[in-house]
Amino acid sequence: MENNSLVIMVGGASSRMKRSLSSDRKNKGVMDHIPHKSLIPVGKNGKPFLFYLVRNAMEAGYENLYLITSPGNEAFKNLVDHGGLPSGLQVFMAIQQVPGDREKPLGTADALQQCLDQYPVLKTSTFTVCNGDNLYSVGALQDLRSERKAANALISYASSGFEFTDERISKFAVMDISEDGFLKKIIEKPTLQDMPNYIDETGELRVSMNIFSFYGEDIYPYLQNCPLDPVRDEKELPKAVGNLVMDDPQSVLCIPRLEHIPDLTDANDIQLFKNLE
Repeated sequence: MENNSLVIMVGGASSRMKRSLSSDRKNKGVMDHIPHKSLIPVGKNGKPFLFYLVRNAMEAGYENLYLITSPGNEAFKNLVDHGGLPSGLQVFMAIQQVPGDREKPLGTADALQQCLDQYPVLKTSTFTVCNGDNLYSVGALQDLRSERKAANALISYASSGFEFTDERISKFAVMDISEDGFLKKIIEKPTLQDMPNYIDETGELRVSMNIFSFYGEDIYPYLQNCPLDPVRDEKELPKAVGNLVMDDPQSVLCIPRLEHIPDLTDANDIQLFKNLE
């Protein structure tokens, strides 16, 4: 089924970035009035980080853009309404409401479920979903639009392509992949000691950077029934995906790529984007 829609999750609180910026003299205060790090101005022209991700999505052929935001999303509304994103995509805003008995959102699986509830067309469509603080390449975004042998897929990045230390890679998620290329398991934040256990037959450690393509009907029940993570107290999308592949071992295809993925984790990362135009 054709994939013309990209869902970007931009509703997080960016607490790690805010802590980093508070101790960084050069960039201190940059997020005082910015609700999410995807709106941090970067590059030669000071455009928001999100601009460059959306531009890549356009070049990859996407036509519809869904932004999952928090209720206080005026900054994103202003960005869309005043031409702050590349023109040419149809933009929709989904709001992740916080349950009345909680102080913070219920997690990324809940965010995507609320988006599908607000835009039911996605429940019978194939779409891509990703984080708003990683600059995924045009090629990776195109890969998830290509024909494949499974309804669902994700990009499996070779860690040797990253310009990250092993310690930073351990903050991401690694993957256990079957010999025929299907996802078996996602391991969140492995220890440095455990990471070598997941090196594949090509000698690569395969890393998930939270960029997936789903057929809505396949993933929706797993979003609904995703359990709370006992530590984070949130419903996490990788857990929903893990439950899907436990029930159907050939449901999620892993598409390999070897490249660096620039992301915004702390204040030092802002300088990495200074040459963007």
